[in-house]
Amino acid sequence: MAHHDDPSYPADPLYQAREPIHPKAIHGRFRRFKDLVLLLAYGVFFLLPWVRWERSVGPDQAVMFDIPSRRYYLFDLVIHPQDMFLLAGFLILAAWLLFFVTGLVGRAFCGYFCFQTLWTDVFMKVEALVQGDRNKRMRLEKQPWNGEKIAKKGITVAIWTLIAFWTGFTFTSYWADAPQLFVNFFTLEAVGAAYITTGILTATTLLAAGFAREQVCIYMCPYARFQSVMFDKETLLVSYDAGRGEGEAGRQPLHKGLMTLEERHAQGVGDCIDCNLCVQVCPTGIDIRDGLQLECISCGLCIDACDQIMTKRGWPTGLIRYASEQELETGEKPNLLKFRTIGYGLATIAATVLLLYGIFARAPADISVEQVRQPLFTMLASGDIQNNYNVKINNKLQEPLAFDLTVVGLPDARVSVVGDFESLELPADGSRKYLVHVRAPSDAQVDRREIQFILTEENGLVEPLEHDASFVFR
Repeated sequence: MAHHDDPSYPADPLYQAREPIHPKAIHGRFRRFKDLVLLLAYGVFFLLPWVRWERSVGPDQAVMFDIPSRRYYLFDLVIHPQDMFLLAGFLILAAWLLFFVTGLVGRAFCGYFCFQTLWTDVFMKVEALVQGDRNKRMRLEKQPWNGEKIAKKGITVAIWTLIAFWTGFTFTSYWADAPQLFVNFFTLEAVGAAYITTGILTATTLLAAGFAREQVCIYMCPYARFQSVMFDKETLLVSYDAGRGEGEAGRQPLHKGLMTLEERHAQGVGDCIDCNLCVQVCPTGIDIRDGLQLECISCGLCIDACDQIMTKRGWPTGLIRYASEQELETGEKPNLLKFRTIGYGLATIAATVLLLYGIFARAPADISVEQVRQPLFTMLASGDIQNNYNVKINNKLQEPLAFDLTVVGLPDARVSVVGDFESLELPADGSRKYLVHVRAPSDAQVDRREIQFILTEENGLVEPLEHDASFVFR
């Protein structure tokens, strides 16, 4: 009887326990590029809420998402609720850009720009600083809990928690005035949402970057699952040149008789010396020599590791490199100007152009007119017919506006604004709603007449605003 049919035999576990991964530190061009991106990303994220930006109206914070006033401030760009189509445009641009980059260089976004990668990198650096290099961390992991292990693990988690907290607080700072929030937060005078948001992001950052790490990339991130549909034989991926590395007799470590390339090639042995350094530096713990795997985030650290070994031996680098499947099979370099790449590129350019056009072509002011339905019309004692309208005007400029209102398309019409306003005034970056009465002599020939509201700015700061409406006689 097979053991899986024997009820007395312990059942196989449904889940495999996570084996901690302790990547080895490596130096090289891809590591330098990752560090550069990390510094740039952290500099932008953590410093931007503290950058001041003078405005005549609104907060003096360069970037702020002001929910109470329904404004998003991005330097000189102020996004109003009517401009939310710009957010849709930005998301479309981000999607096409991701497709374009993935079609060219695979999962490079994950390896260099993803938040999970950036924060995990920093957490790993803290771990190495406190606990030592890879070998020391592995020994610490295996040793029983004692004073040394408790102290080093405790210090590591404490620093992680501080970084996670400041990450959560910084995110919250984008939604309020950062200096004022800082004071209110630590004097316990901030709104509850600030503490809740900061607390949730602190916990999730600590969990994802400190403890889950590669499991986020492997099991939680959907991008790992659908990325392969954007690959083809000409996509550049982090690849192991098996033909060169394995030879005819496979890979062998260095030993007598296999110390030089000439000796190895004479015996059909590949250039790979099976040092496993490429595995030791991988943040997801895979062996790139096994081929394309969904766990690979294309960070290029295995390339740095292999190039380091090849350089020390005086052998050609590139045993592990960014290469296409076509190049590895035939030696033919990929054609980057292929139909898919051109299509993604054109879509990205089109989305960029449309987004920029939407930003620069936004109307500085807009008008909406809603006819009052109860009652739809009123017959006055003079025999005239009166219709009422709610006119709402939005001013998106950082200076006040004043409009003169006229109605065209209705002969002998008389227009009055409740409150006896001589002009319709709007504060800078503000809006006003006015109740407007339109009166006209009764017309027995028609039931309804199409009219048009025209607002003319007194100082010519904006083009005239027009809005169609209808006047009901009966």
